[in-house]
Amino acid sequence: MAGVLRAERVWVETFTGLRLEQFERLLKAVRDRGGNGTLRGRPWCLPLAERVLVVAVYYRTNLTMRQLGPLFGISSSTVCRVIQRLGPLLALEPVSRPGDAADRLWIVDGTLIPVRDRKVGSSSRNYRFSANVQVIVDAHTRLVIAAARPVPGTTADAHAWRASGLAGHCQDVTVLADGAYLNCGMVTPHRKRPRRELLPGEEDDNAAHRKVRARVEHVIGRMKNYKILRDCRQHGDGLHHAVQAVAHMHNLALAS
Repeated sequence: MAGVLRAERVWVETFTGLRLEQFERLLKAVRDRGGNGTLRGRPWCLPLAERVLVVAVYYRTNLTMRQLGPLFGISSSTVCRVIQRLGPLLALEPVSRPGDAADRLWIVDGTLIPVRDRKVGSSSRNYRFSANVQVIVDAHTRLVIAAARPVPGTTADAHAWRASGLAGHCQDVTVLADGAYLNCGMVTPHRKRPRRELLPGEEDDNAAHRKVRARVEHVIGRMKNYKILRDCRQHGDGLHHAVQAVAHMHNLALAS
C-alpha cells in the first residue's frame, strides 16, 4: 500500500506541478461541483481522481490526446470526453469583494496566448494567432483573483479590459496597471508631456510602480509553466476553461 501511495504521489507531483495534498483539494472542488455526475448510464472507465489527473496532466504538459491515452490505458476519444466534461469544473472559484477592499492592492495585465482557433485569436504582435487574456493578481499574495474571457490578440489592453467585465470585481480596490490602461480608472505610471521632462519625484513614483507591477508578470510567467497556455489547440470555450483551470491550480500551488 505504501508503494502504491508513493507511486501516486510521484505521478501527481511530476506531471501536474501540485503536491498530493493540493491535488486532493482540486479533486474535492471538482467532486463538489458535480464531477461524478448522476452515476447513471454507462460508467466511466476511470475513477474520478484519475479523470481529474488526466485533465491536470493535459493542461500541464499539453500532450496530445493520442499521447495521453496510452499513459492512462484509455482511448484518445475518452481523453477528449474527459477533458470536455471536467475541464470547466476545474475553473477558478469566483472571488467576492474582500472585506478589507480599501486596503487591498491588485494588479492587472494582459497576456497573449497562442491559439489554433481562428475565431478566438488573430494575428498579433507576436506574429502568431493569439488571444488576449486579462488577468487580475493580488499584489500581496500573488494569487490570481480573476481571468477574463479571451479576445482577439489585436485588441488593445484598454479595450480588452472594458469588454471583460472585470471592473466589477475591483470596486473600492486600488488597481495598478501599465500605461496601456490610461483612463480606465487604475493607477498608471506618469507620462512624459511633449518636450517636457517628468516632474521631481515622478520618476521615483514610476520606479516604485514598476517594481510592484512586475509581480503580475511573474504570476503570468508561472501560469505559463502549464504548457497549454503556450499553444492551445482547444477550440470554442476550450481556451477560457484552460485559463480558469490553470489559475485555480496556480493558486492551489501557491497558497499551500
